[in-house]
Amino acid sequence: MHGLSKEAKLEALRSRIATIEKRPLLAETPSVAELETFALPAGMLHEIFTDAHRNTAALLGFALGAARGLVTPERPAIVYLQLSAETSETGLPYASGLAAFGIDPEIVILIRAETIIELLWAAEEALACRAVAAVIADIGTDPKALDFTASRRLGMRAVDARGTFLLLRYGLGRSATAARLRWHIAPEISGGAAFDPNAPGETRWRLKLEKGSWRGRPNKEWLLGWTKNGFDILGSPHARRLPVPAPLPRAFPAALGDRLSQTA
Repeated sequence: MHGLSKEAKLEALRSRIATIEKRPLLAETPSVAELETFALPAGMLHEIFTDAHRNTAALLGFALGAARGLVTPERPAIVYLQLSAETSETGLPYASGLAAFGIDPEIVILIRAETIIELLWAAEEALACRAVAAVIADIGTDPKALDFTASRRLGMRAVDARGTFLLLRYGLGRSATAARLRWHIAPEISGGAAFDPNAPGETRWRLKLEKGSWRGRPNKEWLLGWTKNGFDILGSPHARRLPVPAPLPRAFPAALGDRLSQTA
């Protein structure tokens, strides 16, 4: 490395370390356009979790939006895995919901595995397929088979095949994983609608990076909004929180539907 500048030496060292660890480099210097948008880096294992099952829609919506950004003509498919026993409780993605995130339902492959061992095997095989842009594993419990060793194996397979594995988890009592990046997702008050400020508008999330570094940026929390072009970074999630309006004085609750006349 004699004769090289300090920046060139650092870049060569990063490349060497990445080669040894068999993992892709994350961009260190985002462009101006990248500063206003958000996209998960490809070719690795991401753990994405939320605190409670009531946030399932926010968690899955974020994962679908992230997967949509990874789809290319060379990798046109998305694989969604879930345990059969959990499907009856949480349901499956449906066509209208997929279309809302710009995903053609025909490119989504739904797999319901009977056991966690079968699910992990299917995930590993899907990651090895060069036509798959992202593998989403929605796991509502904390099975023993999904330990650090199993997640590390999946992470290595993702790196080797340059695939992306999105591991969706719930609650605070989860086992540790080998995910390079761990994201915390929470639902946020939606944006306003142009035709009615009181109507729900664009979907929003509060996103926090709890493990790893994204684009070398020091901030770890973002407020994200969804548009037809993908995720937009709106700013600090704390600065954008909307206050809950106080009730109007002398206000009375609206009449219940079952108390109204059937002929009205």
